[in-house]
Amino acid sequence: MDALLEATRRVEQSHFWWRGLRGFATPLIEAALGGRDNARILDCGCGTGANLAVLARYGRAFGFDLSPDGVEYARSYGQRRIARASITHIPFADAAFDLVTVFDVLYSLSEDQESAAVAEAFRVLRPGGTAIINVAALAILRGQHSVFGGEVRRSTRRRLRALLARRGFEVQRLTYTNASLFPVMLLVRTAQRMIGLATPEEAGTDVVIPPAPFNALLSALLWCEGRALRKVDMPIGSSLLCVARKPLQPAAEPVSRGGARQADPLEEAQRQQVGHRADDDRAERRSDDERAEKWGNDLGGTLPELGGVHAQPEELVETVPQSGGQR
Repeated sequence: MDALLEATRRVEQSHFWWRGLRGFATPLIEAALGGRDNARILDCGCGTGANLAVLARYGRAFGFDLSPDGVEYARSYGQRRIARASITHIPFADAAFDLVTVFDVLYSLSEDQESAAVAEAFRVLRPGGTAIINVAALAILRGQHSVFGGEVRRSTRRRLRALLARRGFEVQRLTYTNASLFPVMLLVRTAQRMIGLATPEEAGTDVVIPPAPFNALLSALLWCEGRALRKVDMPIGSSLLCVARKPLQPAAEPVSRGGARQADPLEEAQRQQVGHRADDDRAERRSDDERAEKWGNDLGGTLPELGGVHAQPEELVETVPQSGGQR
């Protein structure tokens, strides 16, 4: 994953794909915050931290990433409201943020981790707050970049909607993006699978900026698509972009005629699994803490324990120790 971050950092300011993503997401961010200038925003799995600069235009932007290299790259962009943590154990207090973004993180998680990540995003949002989520779409588009990026799955609209609904979100908008590139991507990635996908090291060679005329052409196509997305949803594409809202009030529980709460069969089945999952969660939390402590020592300092820490955003500013040298 650190190799992916390094490759991303080299190209993300100019590459047509990242330009397109910023163009798609920016109107949604503006609409979600409604002109507020004091919003608190969290970028989950912020990678190199480049998106924090965009988010900072609309309020106080915070970010975290599991990778120590990601934290260092974010600092090189001048970001200081940054922490090192896992999206399955977000180290911020309940209802702390007005907007949470999750750009291209969920696709690399197991199903249990993905569900936990969505639950954590829901937890740290204030009631009425908004989550903007971007994921890889359509298994038919799996290719070399999927290998390099550690891609576990590519989602469909139905799957992503169901995942968010199970965790309490109200999906307000869900659209495919990169529709203008879909025909070419389908041909290229089908050919890649027919030839045989490369190793992660070899697959990384496709993360390059195309020759300037082609990069400009593809950027223009995605700019036009971004304008169209302000009016309509795309029926197909290589990514899914979702706007989901945390309700102002918890969902009402079903009641029987006598006023007692009715048992939900699915909930009862889930409750029976809680004991087993609690043991797994504790083991995973200990593993996260051990990784965090090791990385903290590697960077020349000791991190606070991240598992179970639910701090206010301001309390985690500057918690990650500085590296002793330039990367």
